[in-house]
Amino acid sequence: MNAPATQSPATARRSGALVGRVRVPGDKSISHRALMFGGLASGETRISGLLEGEDVLRTGEAMTAMGARVVRDGAEWVVTGTGNGCLLEPEAPLDFGNAGTGSRLTMGLVGPYDMRVRFVGDASLSQRPMGRVLDPLRQMGVQVLEAADGDRMPLTLHGPKHAAPISYRVPVASAQVKSAVLLAGLNAMGVTTVIEPVMTRDHTEKMLAGFGAAIEVETDADGTRHIRVEGRGRLTGQVIAVPGDPSSAAFPLVAALVVPGSDITIENVLMNPTRTGLITTLIEMGASIELLNERMAGGEDVADLRVRASELKGVAVPAERAPSMIDEYPVLAVAAAFAEGETLMRGLDELRVKESDRLAAVARGLEANGVDCTEGADTLAVRGRPDGKGLGGGTVATHLDHRIAMSFLVLGLASENPVAVDDRTMIATSFPEFMDLMTGLGADVA
Repeated sequence: MNAPATQSPATARRSGALVGRVRVPGDKSISHRALMFGGLASGETRISGLLEGEDVLRTGEAMTAMGARVVRDGAEWVVTGTGNGCLLEPEAPLDFGNAGTGSRLTMGLVGPYDMRVRFVGDASLSQRPMGRVLDPLRQMGVQVLEAADGDRMPLTLHGPKHAAPISYRVPVASAQVKSAVLLAGLNAMGVTTVIEPVMTRDHTEKMLAGFGAAIEVETDADGTRHIRVEGRGRLTGQVIAVPGDPSSAAFPLVAALVVPGSDITIENVLMNPTRTGLITTLIEMGASIELLNERMAGGEDVADLRVRASELKGVAVPAERAPSMIDEYPVLAVAAAFAEGETLMRGLDELRVKESDRLAAVARGLEANGVDCTEGADTLAVRGRPDGKGLGGGTVATHLDHRIAMSFLVLGLASENPVAVDDRTMIATSFPEFMDLMTGLGADVA
């Protein structure tokens, strides 16, 4: 994979106790959807707490290119939508940079439109497979006019005169695939059904209902979900408060657990049950994580998290938990590096097709810093050193992956020796405030 022209390395060193109260940026998944649904709805949508990372802003630019108006008004973002079914053909390719969620969901959104739309991205995004989204779109009549080998970007779509509703059973546990099909169903005449054997994050279903879509969810006795959305309905602008991103909260959270003497509070964190697998796992490992001020905000569960340094023990993480913590495995591996005994993570095949091959990137980063680990086809076993002795001293190849960069900077905060990452620039895609937030808590990272 090609490196960016200008890299900005960073190094983390063993730190004193982390202390303080912080807020992490708004949830990335909800932020993408808020801009998309607001851009598609009739009237005005006002969004507070939006994640202003590069990935989300690319989604806003795409909606603007298709006729929506997206502007910042003080602390809020105001989106004036086109109305469902009224997006315009963009004059230029939609450039999503590194945004996998934004690009895949937008393919679903625009696929059924009778217009030509070209999707491009950076070197990392161009390596990620899009076939899992394109396959159901093809069933609806969408043409893939051109694509790089393996259904990768750059690619061009052209929708049919009238898209056909489908019933689609998702072959992998993927909220992006589910969401893309549901969004495509918004512009198909009739009812589109997604059959989901394993539940994934349900922000799309909740938010579509909030915007007024005719959507229903039924769950079988075996846990299989049937999600039905009626096409050509009216969506109406809403007021949305985006809670803090649990995937971003994971970094200061794990840092506080492994740096001796730490005691921090992370405010306003999304606690949707489809997103809390990391917290469940860390508590099983012995983590001191206290949920305070539990409440509802914008239809989602949120809470403040008080986190204190803890003596962690290795556990076996069941494969079925993967959908609820798929983005958090890199930083869980860092926590495991300081746990007593072995932590075994299963069901990690989806990590192979993230911003990088995250499973391989994590294993190589751990090995470079003296952590005893074993990488399998879809597993990772980490054998920890609770005192951090002998750990660190290496430089981690980030492969343009923001979560790899942040995870290994956390590793350096409790290792005997410093840990360096080859580039930190891509952290801005999801967590622009990361460096300042961590140093504000007392972390030695620069």
